[in-house]
Amino acid sequence: MLNISHLTYRIGARVLLEDASVAINAGHRVGLVGRNGTGKTTLLKLITGALSPSEGEIDLPKRWSIGITSQEAPHGPKSLIQTVMSADRELVDLFAEAETATDPDRIAAIHTRLADKDAHTAEARAAVILAGLGFDEAAQQKPCNDFSGGWRMRVALAGLLFTQPDLLLLDEPTNHLDLEATIWLEDYLKNYPGTILLVSHDRDLLNRSVDEILHLENSKMTLYKGGYDRFEETRRMRLEQNEKQRAKQSAKRAEMEGFIARFRAKASKAKQAQSRIKMLEKMQPIAEHFEEGSISLMFPEPEQLSPPLINMDRVAIGYNGKPVLSNLSLRIDTDDRIALLGANGNGKSTLVKLLAGRLEALSGDFSKSGKLRVGYFAQHQTDELDMNATPVLEMQRRRPQDSETALRSHLGRFGFGQQKAVTKISSLSGGEKARLLFALMTVAKPHVLLLDEPTNHLDMDSRQALAEAINAFEGAVVLISHDPYIIELTVDRFLLVEDGRVQAYDGDMDDYRNHLLGNAGKRMARRDDNANREAGGDSKAERKRAAERRQALGPLKKRLTQAEKQVATLEAERAKLRQAMADPKTYGKDVHRLLDMQKQFGQIEKSLTAAENEWLKLQEEWETENRAAS
Repeated sequence: MLNISHLTYRIGARVLLEDASVAINAGHRVGLVGRNGTGKTTLLKLITGALSPSEGEIDLPKRWSIGITSQEAPHGPKSLIQTVMSADRELVDLFAEAETATDPDRIAAIHTRLADKDAHTAEARAAVILAGLGFDEAAQQKPCNDFSGGWRMRVALAGLLFTQPDLLLLDEPTNHLDLEATIWLEDYLKNYPGTILLVSHDRDLLNRSVDEILHLENSKMTLYKGGYDRFEETRRMRLEQNEKQRAKQSAKRAEMEGFIARFRAKASKAKQAQSRIKMLEKMQPIAEHFEEGSISLMFPEPEQLSPPLINMDRVAIGYNGKPVLSNLSLRIDTDDRIALLGANGNGKSTLVKLLAGRLEALSGDFSKSGKLRVGYFAQHQTDELDMNATPVLEMQRRRPQDSETALRSHLGRFGFGQQKAVTKISSLSGGEKARLLFALMTVAKPHVLLLDEPTNHLDMDSRQALAEAINAFEGAVVLISHDPYIIELTVDRFLLVEDGRVQAYDGDMDDYRNHLLGNAGKRMARRDDNANREAGGDSKAERKRAAERRQALGPLKKRLTQAEKQVATLEAERAKLRQAMADPKTYGKDVHRLLDMQKQFGQIEKSLTAAENEWLKLQEEWETENRAAS
């Protein structure tokens, strides 16, 4: 068991953890969540002993080995498979000693320990992990130095998983992964034999890979049963119950204070008054819950253009005359919400660069609207920012024709208030730099958003805000992301980039997940075998009928997805308006402003009811059609 008792940790005058306690049972998989800056990474370092607590204790079994994600990428001439295996220092030393040992007793001890560590399967286990993280057999034999920093960080993760520590501490392990490797990792962690403490802002990973959530908030830790969705629901209910109890206590206090004020000086009631004074002194007030300010993102509305925005016919794209993708035919319209699927290295980012105008087609017909404006986001753009500049200065350099007032107003859409707008970019967090890139790419009101891994460094609230902003955006969106939750929430069309081709993918994220894990193929084989035995083997005809059923249900699925997005958008609008109505600064002394907001709130409520009814109707129709098809 990992037992944390009365833990306090301070950085100068700032308190990250104060009298925090939690017990995590052996073999449990726990997700560690909390807003950026609350101390999640610090807690992991305290557990490893890299930091020492100001007060309190951290106890765990002495026999436990601890492994934590590395912040440094491995390097050197060794092959990837050798690099991963060398992460287990004991195994390396045992292999080396087995070559030179002469004492019979020591030789026996070495081989016993090698058997305990399944040494005969070590290379195969390392290969499986590397394959899951995106390295094929050829890549596994290449020197580590042949790969970029991002790929070598995957090798570091592979080495950690290979050592299989008793306590596995993972700090944002998906930051350098693509969607395919993320899905493999979530499946791997579900079956991990040790104890896991996982820091992540990936909602799907936390829903599928852990069985408890440890929430770090206001310097305290609270452990919840279940995945992230269950945590959110349980926490919401706790806060509502706490608020009810606080209101009840406040009313009781007011009643007692009123009695004391009236009868304290009256002789016949003096004893009762004194009794109530003592009760008040002993009554511990229930603290009011203060939520940190929520993040808001809002992409500006573009002017309307006639379709298509972009059109391609038999296009080839690549580098130095060598195509990466060929025979590409694609049309993008204003209402498109497209996710690009496929492993890293297959050409997703290459396609996005073509759409962004940063790469020319090698052949074929590529055309776009003459007035088209494109907003392009990629993580490497952070390196292009001037760290000594401020967000306002960066905006002015890109839009010298715009007034400072207009630029500050635009920055405000992305959470940059008056102070943050003039803070040096070098002092901004990773999430704030990402939001600055969102602001920079949309200042010209683009018609198409190209988002290449936009969620790195964003916490859970910021990811939710991004999803809402994408759904409210009036233009087209092309998205690459390793976060399945963002994909499921915002897109309704999938393109699979694989083997030098781009083609439509008709399934949903669950289908794609199963496809990657091999389950879809296994189920298809079993289904074909059964069909062969029972109906003479016409599996090809059955697959054709299944494809026809999926195609027939496609329009209904699209309507259902759009209805879900409409409900989500209206709920977000209602929440923002409710928050604004609760803030007197919004309308000041202008009563008419409040009346207008109340009228708008009523209209949103009415629209939301209609949208929810439409969604329920489509959901029922979808379930009925699926039952009939099966």
